[in-house]
Amino acid sequence: MLDAFKKAPLAHRTLHNVRLGRPENSVSGARAAMAAGYGLEIDLQLSSDDVPMVFHDDILQRLTRHYGLVRDHTSAELEDMRLSHGNEGIPTFAAFLELVAGQVPLLVEIKDQDGALGVNTGEMERAVCADLMGYNGAVALMSFNPHSVAKCAEFAPDIPRGLVTDPFLADDWPDVDAARLAELAGIPDYDRVGASFISHNVNDLGSRRVADLKSAGAAVFCWTVKSPEQESEARRIVDNVTFEGYLA
Repeated sequence: MLDAFKKAPLAHRTLHNVRLGRPENSVSGARAAMAAGYGLEIDLQLSSDDVPMVFHDDILQRLTRHYGLVRDHTSAELEDMRLSHGNEGIPTFAAFLELVAGQVPLLVEIKDQDGALGVNTGEMERAVCADLMGYNGAVALMSFNPHSVAKCAEFAPDIPRGLVTDPFLADDWPDVDAARLAELAGIPDYDRVGASFISHNVNDLGSRRVADLKSAGAAVFCWTVKSPEQESEARRIVDNVTFEGYLA
């Protein structure tokens, strides 16, 4: 089921390029990626009316001219907000699916809604899986939060799912308890959540745990490759790359 994800490289947060007016996770970025023959990697946050929105951060100010939390605004309000470095709003996941329409593989990261990579999950996952009912195309779901991935297994067991993985260093995750970070670094939930792949930090691909999972049959992708040289090195280990800042 993951064969489609092992072919064309995956454009990280769409094929964004602010100099060309293509913001992260944008319709214009998606169109550019599809035109170039790339797959797509996107992120989802949840609106106040429980609509999955294609957006990376949980706050608005880095990527729009607005402030505050994504979850404090309705989907209609978010669609009306202009993304910085472009002239388009924040798309709903449903609208994005209509745009992609199975033309290229779509790797979907569900951003952690718990705040501490814990058990407070379900609303986002239910809404995402509902949007995907009847979708005709290669799609896979993933999250840093294993509890989120487990919910995806419950709501859409036939959709491939995986874990976004990392060394989980405290400096990179200041809001998460150190004990939780140490637990997640060992990728203990792979079998429990029925994962078929990981997408691992490109700077940690030499991890013994990654090698063990690959030997056991897991597909291994990585994030985020930023140069041809880094891609060449990563491809010694991974099945495919998620890239940005150059053309893979």
